[in-house]
Amino acid sequence: MFKRISLFIFVNILVLITITTITTLLGVESYIGGGGYGSLLSFSVIAGFAGSFISLLMSRKMAKWVMGVQLIDEHSPRGDHERFVLEETYRLAHTAGLKGMPQVGIYHSQEVNAFATGPSKKRSLVAVSSGMLERMDRKAISGVIAHEIAHIKNGDMVTTTLLQGMINTFVIFFSRIASKIVSSFVREEVAGIVYFVSSIVFEILFGILSSPIIFWHSRKREFKADKLAADLGGKANMIHALESLRHTTNLVDDSQKSIAAFKISGKGKFSRLFSTHPPLEKRIEHLKSL
Repeated sequence: MFKRISLFIFVNILVLITITTITTLLGVESYIGGGGYGSLLSFSVIAGFAGSFISLLMSRKMAKWVMGVQLIDEHSPRGDHERFVLEETYRLAHTAGLKGMPQVGIYHSQEVNAFATGPSKKRSLVAVSSGMLERMDRKAISGVIAHEIAHIKNGDMVTTTLLQGMINTFVIFFSRIASKIVSSFVREEVAGIVYFVSSIVFEILFGILSSPIIFWHSRKREFKADKLAADLGGKANMIHALESLRHTTNLVDDSQKSIAAFKISGKGKFSRLFSTHPPLEKRIEHLKSL
């Protein structure tokens, strides 16, 4: 579940750096920058939102590639687990009123996890881990799938894209200002190179520093998705799914240190700042209070 946002942010930073690097090498930024801060802000808006929307368009393909998702459909050979996931996803998507059925897939991992992504409600993907199928009963799996369908129904990836576009705008704008200041302290013959390199460094730094805003937004969205999932698949199933997750939070893949901080964890305030999900206890209490 954490992968939906953290993968998007990672791809977004790469796309953002690619766009601004190409435009800088082509002299586009220098030309636009001749108009002062107003022109720089215009360039930042265009490049920032372009990077965000390109990341959105790539999200489904990137998720399948990075996570090694194997798609399943009505025509592919499948066992009882795969058949249940496919039929339950289609059932809940139909209940949610989605006009297009999402792609359904399984990725091999011992962690108990699932995620949804895609550029639109008609072009979405729901993927579950093999570890979840092995360790969760069908009521819990149904609750997890309902939660992911709720993210698609709510259009969470689009709203995240718009927010990321705004953040990108400020990241580009202030990284260029900071780079200009840094390059003013070196000799004129190397100022251009220093400006170019420092702008990339500042983009990465400011992009990481601003990521808690996206994570805060994601945590707020989780409560809304939980509520809609309870409406779609039953409140009892959703609570049971969250209760099951509480007993499997130790089964996470921490081999990728760069994204370990994005996983479900209650180890201190710093890790919670970079968490895409609220504590499971709070989510369960919120559902019970509905």
